[in-house]
Amino acid sequence: MNKNASRTPLSEAQEDYLKQVLLLGSGSEGTGRLEDTHPVSTQSLADQMQVKPASVTGMLKKLAELGLVEYEAYRGVRLTRAGYRVALEVLRHHRLIEAYLHQALGYGWEEVHVEAEKLEHHISEAFEARIAEWLGHPAYDPHGDLIPSAALELPPAAPNRCLRALEEGTRGLVARVATQDQDALNLLAHLGLKPGASLLLLEQVQEGSRIQVGSQRYLLPASLAQVLWIQLEGEHHAHR
Repeated sequence: MNKNASRTPLSEAQEDYLKQVLLLGSGSEGTGRLEDTHPVSTQSLADQMQVKPASVTGMLKKLAELGLVEYEAYRGVRLTRAGYRVALEVLRHHRLIEAYLHQALGYGWEEVHVEAEKLEHHISEAFEARIAEWLGHPAYDPHGDLIPSAALELPPAAPNRCLRALEEGTRGLVARVATQDQDALNLLAHLGLKPGASLLLLEQVQEGSRIQVGSQRYLLPASLAQVLWIQLEGEHHAHR
C-alpha cells in the first residue's frame, strides 16, 4: 500500500482488520460511504477474523493510536477517514485481483477469493493500474461486488434486493452473490445463477424460493436464496 507515501507501512493483519471493519460496518453491498457505516462490535470482528476478542481489542487499540479507527470499549469500532481510505484500497486490490484471475487466468469464481486474500497486500500501484486497464476498469468483481475506483471512491450501486424479500411473480437479474463459500458458488454456477442471469420468482415457501431460470425450474434452499441480490426488471444497473 503506497497511496499515502508519508504513512508508516501497515502490516497485513492491520490492513485485514481495516477491511473487515468496513465490510462488517456497511450495508448489503459490503461497502458504503463512511457516513453510512455503523459501529462494529469486538465480538463480530473476532468471529470474522477467527481470533479471540482480546486479540481484537489489542489490534484496535494500535489502529486507534495510528488514527485509523475510533474505538471505545463496549461501543464498537468505526473507521476514521484515513482508515476508510486504507480499507477501500485493500478492497480495490482484492476485487481487481479476483476479476483478473477470473478473466485472464481462467480461475473459477469459487477459487478467486482465497487467492486474492493472499495477493491483495503485495501488488504495487503500477501493477494495480495495469490490471485495471487490462480489465477495462470494471465496476464489479466476479461476484457482483463493487470495486472502488483508483481515486478510492465507490461507483453508485443500483438498489438491489435480496431474493428472499421479493414478491412472487417478480422478474429480475442476479446482481450480486453474497457468499464466498466454494460449494455454494459451485452449485449456483451449475444452476446458471451468476451475475447477469435472468430469473423469475415463482413462489416463496418456508424451505426456500421457487424460481425459473430459462426453461429450468428450481426450489432454491433458503440458505442460498438469501445470498442472491436481485436487480429488479426495469431498473438500470450501470457498468454490469
